[in-house]
Amino acid sequence: MSSLSEPALDDLWSGLVDDAAIFPPGDAPLSEATAAYAARTAEQGAGLVGTFVLRDTDLPQVRGFDAPLSVVVTGGAGQLAGPAALCERLGLRLAGLEIALRDLDDLAGNARRVIAAVDAARAEGSLDDDVPVHVELPQVEPGHSWRQAADEVAGAELRLKLRIGGVETHQVPSSATLAAWIDAALDRETPFKCTAGLHHAVRHDAGHGFLNVLAATRLAFDGAPHDEVVATLEERDGSVLAARGLTGTRRWFTSFGSCSVAEPLADLRTLGLVP
Repeated sequence: MSSLSEPALDDLWSGLVDDAAIFPPGDAPLSEATAAYAARTAEQGAGLVGTFVLRDTDLPQVRGFDAPLSVVVTGGAGQLAGPAALCERLGLRLAGLEIALRDLDDLAGNARRVIAAVDAARAEGSLDDDVPVHVELPQVEPGHSWRQAADEVAGAELRLKLRIGGVETHQVPSSATLAAWIDAALDRETPFKCTAGLHHAVRHDAGHGFLNVLAATRLAFDGAPHDEVVATLEERDGSVLAARGLTGTRRWFTSFGSCSVAEPLADLRTLGLVP
């Protein structure tokens, strides 16, 4: 997928975008999305792209697709082992599992059920120890219940998934809420990925920018005050963000899912951050 004529991307950008073309608002047909992933060249951002994101119910349709897959579990904890075993049977490259907590009345208990399912899948050999599992917490203020669930995720050395956008504007969390989520992840030394709404590098009227999130993560890791992290998430001057030091950020903010690869790539090129 790379070209010898194209320089390799810096580690900061390599694999930053998980190709979620089949999800809203892109909603690309699965066959078209997998073909586009396989054909993507370096000039089209192949180096920027990490995994291909799909639902567990899509797996039977991608037999023979040679790409690292992030599989979204559509059911509860009891259905977590199945996709891992199916990938093994179909010869697919499982690069990660993602599962959302849905029991809002008992988030910590829900997290423990997920952890038990992960442990069982690892013990029986259907899920390799090095395959990360991202647990999506709900889009609410990180109160006691939310933080208890995050504690469970961190204690089991799983990862967090933060949904920071959606099709509707009301699904975009405030910068203060997002800053609190980032701070909670870093407090627990827990890597996280983001999903939804990060098509562009810089904060705009309709949503957050991934460059803002990277810069905010760096600041929060360095112990900056909450207000400064929030202000960074609100920054709309791309040149200011492009000048920030972001070394080490990807250890924590590992990637984000996007139904578009062209838009993040175009923004990074406009800012002079990638060739």
